[in-house]
Amino acid sequence: MYRNTDIINEGSQSPSFGEAGDLVINVGPQHPATHGVLHLVITLNGETIKKVEPHLGYIHRSIEKMCESLTYRQFIYVTSRMDYLSSHINNHACALCVEKGMQIEVPERAQVIRVLMDELTRIASHELWWGAMAMDIGAFTPFFHAFRERETINEIMEDTCGARLTMNYMVPGGVMADIHPEFQKKVKGFITLFKSKVDEYAELLTGNIIFKNRMKDVGVLSKEDAISFGCTGPVARGSGVSCDIRKWYPYEIYDKLDFEEIIETAGDSLARYMVRLREMKQSVRIIEQLIDNIPEGDFQAKTKAVLKLPKGEFYSRVETARGEFGVYIVSEGATTPYRIKFRSPGFSNLSALDHMARGSKLGDLVAMMGTLDLVIPDIDR
Repeated sequence: MYRNTDIINEGSQSPSFGEAGDLVINVGPQHPATHGVLHLVITLNGETIKKVEPHLGYIHRSIEKMCESLTYRQFIYVTSRMDYLSSHINNHACALCVEKGMQIEVPERAQVIRVLMDELTRIASHELWWGAMAMDIGAFTPFFHAFRERETINEIMEDTCGARLTMNYMVPGGVMADIHPEFQKKVKGFITLFKSKVDEYAELLTGNIIFKNRMKDVGVLSKEDAISFGCTGPVARGSGVSCDIRKWYPYEIYDKLDFEEIIETAGDSLARYMVRLREMKQSVRIIEQLIDNIPEGDFQAKTKAVLKLPKGEFYSRVETARGEFGVYIVSEGATTPYRIKFRSPGFSNLSALDHMARGSKLGDLVAMMGTLDLVIPDIDR
């Protein structure tokens, strides 16, 4: 850290240092509160935040350019390494875009399996967020409770997909393999476990007066500002914005399912916290509707070994655990894309941090970043 007290030239100051007497500190790029290699340059007046400037790119891998040299089967799995806590859902968006371009009809069994995997992924992501969020604020115990339920989901994923994090399970036309024989039994077991433990979350954290004081009226983002910054997912819905892609632009069988879009209107850190907590219950509600009603039939449509999208532009979007994830493909009719662009939710959500933080205390910044639920590879593409 350093304090700016020196005038560079008469009547002028270095713009990066702010006004005389301001304290500029660096948080990250390796810092527990940033949950990855995010670098924040924070200008303070005492303990009050005047400016937060994110510095990105520490793990930029040029994923979009990489995808342009991969086939339409291969590029899907590069997106597992972006928001790795929503890898199933990222892969789903890519598969949907390819299917739209080639007009592939996905079997109903594959659609149901995809939605089940998406919602299990959403719960697992929110579980990790809940435990990490609590630890950011200073509560260590919830972390172990969250990972207890998340571990059950990881075991289910490992049985069917052979992996626990980046599953590489979605393919154009359906899923790579049928579900494990014990899949339904284990998912039902998870639902029973989750329902018996979810009340502990409220007892441990949600109802805790210290936690509430750290979250309420902290990092307020109005509905208008959330829309202006392009926020999506729980960040936007915590500010009263209706933006759930599963409701607005239903894909697969979401239009046949009965579930609620969770919206809070306070726009503060507590509201964003409550959205994610309530979303987990809605995901369980979706799973309960499907787990005993998985149709028989093929788990994958018959497709050619080498896929070629017709010449044109194609776009698909899905609702990940962090918001809207979009895939835009420009095809010249070859076996690889001419251009690929990903619209990831983390980048837009992070853009609101400076606006949310100005005028707040430094200690509140951790709560704001925690409720943004940032996954840095999703931002540094």
